[in-house]
Amino acid sequence: MFEVITQTQPLDYQSLEILKEAYLKLGRQQDALATSKRIASAYVQLGQLSSAILEYESILQGHPDDPDVRTALAQIEQKATSFAAPTPAAESEQVQAPRDGGTARRKIAVEAPVGGPVEDGRDVMYKLFVDGKHISAMDFEATWPKHDSEYVPGQIVDPFLYVLAHRQLLSSETALKILCDRTRCGYILIEKYDVDVELARSFPRELCQRWCVLPFDRMGKSLMVATANPFNKHVVRELEKVSQNRLIWYLTQPQELSKTIRKIFR
Repeated sequence: MFEVITQTQPLDYQSLEILKEAYLKLGRQQDALATSKRIASAYVQLGQLSSAILEYESILQGHPDDPDVRTALAQIEQKATSFAAPTPAAESEQVQAPRDGGTARRKIAVEAPVGGPVEDGRDVMYKLFVDGKHISAMDFEATWPKHDSEYVPGQIVDPFLYVLAHRQLLSSETALKILCDRTRCGYILIEKYDVDVELARSFPRELCQRWCVLPFDRMGKSLMVATANPFNKHVVRELEKVSQNRLIWYLTQPQELSKTIRKIFR
């Protein structure tokens, strides 16, 4: 599955990381090495030079004379000298963000004032769908989920994309493409995936139902989570309290996500 994902989305370094680990567990060392190079190349293309350097240096630990890696590092060094040096804070964020599939970047900004508004991704979604001229501001206000006083424990709050499609304002396919282009998150067919039910049920039922997210599998030290809203910082915080794994987010069809969560948490 991840071989297919990375063929269609060659810059999806999250899926490449999982694919590399799978190759290592299967003893396919050459495939793992080639995938490491693909990860580093993806970082370069995304402009994340510090992460590319880290990946290439990890390859050199096992293959110190690899000519491709030596050449790539020289090219990165040449490219880096053409830019102004980043500030220490910016450089720290750049190094941390890609190593956990984007969650480190969220960790830097998730802390909210006590009693402040819930950081559920509303502002980012508004910019993408309203400012992007895909729906009107009135439609957005009418369809954005209310997560406070209107929430009934035990019920699933259908995600924003689900409501848009249900009201025939914007198809799920179009909305997901907008999010994939914006976030570079991987895409997964959750209805076809062999979900680890016991893993999913080890997380709070209300958390999964209220925010329509589903931890569906674990690969090494990574927790794979399905969502239809990758900008929800509140969920990131809540999941990090429960799990010590790094989070890797995957977009999926909101209708199928809701259906799968209902099936698991009956």
